[in-house]
Amino acid sequence: MASEKISRVGVIGAGQMGAGIAEVCARAHADVLVYENTPELVAAGRDRILKSLDRGVSSGKLTEREREQATDNLRFTSDLADFADRQIVCEAIIEDETIKTKVFAELDKVVTDPDAVLASNTSSIPITRLGVATANPERVIGMHFFNPVPVLPLVELITSLATSDAVSARAEQFAGEILGKQVVRSADRSGFIVNALLVPYLLSAIRMVESGFATAEDVDKGMVLGCAHPMGPLKLTDLVGLDTVKSIADKMFDEYKEPLYAPPPLLLRLVEAGRLGKKSGHGFYEYAKK
Repeated sequence: MASEKISRVGVIGAGQMGAGIAEVCARAHADVLVYENTPELVAAGRDRILKSLDRGVSSGKLTEREREQATDNLRFTSDLADFADRQIVCEAIIEDETIKTKVFAELDKVVTDPDAVLASNTSSIPITRLGVATANPERVIGMHFFNPVPVLPLVELITSLATSDAVSARAEQFAGEILGKQVVRSADRSGFIVNALLVPYLLSAIRMVESGFATAEDVDKGMVLGCAHPMGPLKLTDLVGLDTVKSIADKMFDEYKEPLYAPPPLLLRLVEAGRLGKKSGHGFYEYAKK
C-alpha cells in the first residue's frame, strides 16, 4: 500500500535555513512543527519566520490571507518528543557532525512512523555518517535546501548506501510536488554537487586576493560583468558566511585530500578575527550594522 501523502512536517532548528524550510512548508499547507531547544530561540525563530512572511506580503508575493494561513500552519516546541507523529523531519541545525548525529539518534527513537523520512539539510557531511547513528538508516536522507529557501528553487537529494528507495521517492515527491522545488540527485560525497563546484571557486577567489593578484572589488566586478554572475565570489562568501565556507572546505578537504579544498590562510585569519561576512558586519566588505 502506498504511503500516506506527507502533511505533517517537523523542522529541527529555526535559524536562517530552518526558518526558511519551515516557511515554505507552511506556505505549502503542511502542518509544521518547529523545534528549538530554548524558549528564547523558539521566540527568535518564530519572529524570523513571521518577518519573512510580512516581507512576502509587502513585496506582493503573498496575500494577507496566504500569510494568515501559513502562520496558522506553524507550531513551535522545545521537546523533540512532540515529533512522534511527523511524516518527515528536516534537520537544519549547526554544521557539526557530533551534534547532528545525536539529534538523529534521538529522532530515530521518537518518530514512530516506519515510513517517516529523516532528512538533513547538511551542506557537507556525508549522509551515511548520520544514518549510522540510528537503528534505521534506511529512513535517513539528505535534503539540501539553498538560502534564501523561499526564493531559491533547488533541493539536492542525497541518498546514502542504506537509504531505501521508498524513502528516496517520498522525499523527492515532497520536495517536488508539495514544495514546488526542482530536485537534483547527488552521490553521498562531501559537498554534494553544488558546493563541490562552488567552494573551490570561492577559495580560489580568496587566494587571488590573498596573493595581491587583484582586489576583492576587481575580482567580483570581473565575474559579474565578465561572466554574467549575479554576484561576485567574495561578496557571495560574505553572504554565505566565512565561517560556513571554512567549515564546508574543512570537511571537503578531509574527504578528498585535494589542495583546492583547503581553506587559505586569509580565510582562517578572518574567521579567527570574527570577520564572518554580512552577518557580523565585516568580511571582505564592510556592512552597516542593523
